[in-house]
Amino acid sequence: MGLVLATYIALSAITFILYAVDKSAARNNKHRIPERTLHLMSLLGGWPGALLAQQIFRHKTKKQPFRVVFWMTVIVNVSTILFFIAPSFPSRLEGIMMQLKLT
Repeated sequence: MGLVLATYIALSAITFILYAVDKSAARNNKHRIPERTLHLMSLLGGWPGALLAQQIFRHKTKKQPFRVVFWMTVIVNVSTILFFIAPSFPSRLEGIMMQLKLT
């Protein structure tokens, strides 16, 4: 569990810095960091840093397609972590999915 937390902290810090660099590049009309790089970092676990950077720098908060993909990366990341950390998560997820289909 400690390794997972350390990984999230490290990836979040790197992602935060990438957002800061991209915001600076956007302001100065310089070479930007590709959106898919930002999304990949979020998917790998840097999404807490991305979320913080979005709020602090007011960066990538209005572009709806970016926001949709960002939140999808969060869902996939959290689901994957839960799948491996919480042994009962897969069966609970299956139960939730079945309930959604019945209603």
